[in-house]
Amino acid sequence: MPGFEMFGDEERKNVNDVLESGILMRYGFEVMRNNHWKAKEFETEFANKMGVDYCQLVSSGTAALTVALASAGIGAGDEVIMPSFTFVASFESILASGAVPVLVDIDSTLTLDPVSVEKAITSKTKCIMPVHMCGSMANLDALRALCDQYNLLLLEDACQAIGGTYKGKSLGSIGDLGCFSFDFVKMITCGEGGAVITNNEQYYINADQYQDHGHDHIGKDRGAETHPVLGYNYRISELHAAVGLGQLTKFDTILSIQKRNYTIVRNALSSIEGITFRTVPDGGEENYSFVNFFLPNEELTKKAHKSLSDHGVDANFYWYTNNWHYINGWEHLRNVKSLGALTGSVRHQLERLNNTDFSKSDAIMSRTISSLVKVGWSEEEVILRAEKMRAAIAAIF
Repeated sequence: MPGFEMFGDEERKNVNDVLESGILMRYGFEVMRNNHWKAKEFETEFANKMGVDYCQLVSSGTAALTVALASAGIGAGDEVIMPSFTFVASFESILASGAVPVLVDIDSTLTLDPVSVEKAITSKTKCIMPVHMCGSMANLDALRALCDQYNLLLLEDACQAIGGTYKGKSLGSIGDLGCFSFDFVKMITCGEGGAVITNNEQYYINADQYQDHGHDHIGKDRGAETHPVLGYNYRISELHAAVGLGQLTKFDTILSIQKRNYTIVRNALSSIEGITFRTVPDGGEENYSFVNFFLPNEELTKKAHKSLSDHGVDANFYWYTNNWHYINGWEHLRNVKSLGALTGSVRHQLERLNNTDFSKSDAIMSRTISSLVKVGWSEEEVILRAEKMRAAIAAIF
C-alpha cells in the first residue's frame, strides 16, 4: 500500500486508449470512443474479483458511501450506527444523505463493538456501518445477527480493507452493500474513485441511476434517457477508471508483497514483551496494509511513537491525537460547524457527542500504533525497518 508505488505500462496503456479516443466521459459518444468503455470494464472485473453480482463505480469512496445509503433508501431522520474510529468520510456521507450519524465505541478489532452497537439501536435505526479500518474487519457475524434481529441494513465501509477476507469472502461482499475507495493512497488507486458492490439487483439499479442525475441508462441515446428518480453527479471519468484497470492487473501481486512485508515487521515486534496486536475475528484475514499493535498504556505508547520517529522510522500513526480519524479530533462535527442549516434531529445528535462517554474507545486508541506497510520496499529494506522498529520500541521499556 499504496498502489501508486507500482504505476507502469498497464496504467499508461489504458489511459492512452482513452486519450486517443478523446472521450473522457464514461457515458455516450458511442461512435467516437473506439469501443473503449473503461468504467464498464472495471466494474465487470472488480465485481468478479470481489465475488459479487454488481459493481457501480463512482467518483470517490465518500461518494460510494453516499450512493450506497441512497440506493437502500436511507434518508432524512434515519439513524446510521458507525464507529468512533474511522475517516471523516463515514459521517460526511451520512450527513449528505440527510441521515443521523450515531457514533459508538470500538473494541480490540479497532472497529464496531457489537455490544455498544446493540445498546445504540432505536426505532429510528436503519443501518449499521462497520468501517474496516487499517486493513481488517469487525465481528461481522455478530453485526449480521443484529441486522437480522432488528431488520437493519449492513453496509460495509471497506475503503481501507480491499483485499481482506472473512470466512473466504471478500470484505465488502458480506453486507447488503459494500464500499471502496480508490484514492491516491489506497492499495489500488484510480487517482480518485470509489465503488459500490452488492448482490441486490434493485440496490444496483438505484445506485446506477442515483450517481448520474437519475438517468435510467436504457438504450444508446443519452438524450432520450428518462429519470426514474432524483439523482446527483457522482460519476467517475474514463481516465480514472483506466488507471484503475491497470492497477487491477496488479491486485494479487500488491497483496502478496504487503503480506510479506507485514509478516516481517510483525514477527520482529512479536519478540517484544508487552506488545500485543489488534484482534482479527476468527475466519478473517487482513489485507496487510498496516501492522496495528497495542502497548500497555498511553504513556508508553506516546513514548514508542516518538522513539520510532527518533530512530528514523516513518509512516507510524498515533490515531488518538489525529485530527482525521478519531472522535477526539472532530471538533467541527461535535460543535456542528456546518455551512448550511441541519435538521433538528441531526443537530441534536451531534451536540450529544460532546457529552458521550467514549472511554472504552479511548482505552484502546490511546494504546494503538498503526505502522503503514508499503509495497515499494525491498525485502532487505523491510528487514532493516523491522529491526529499527524493534530497537526503537524496546528502548522505551
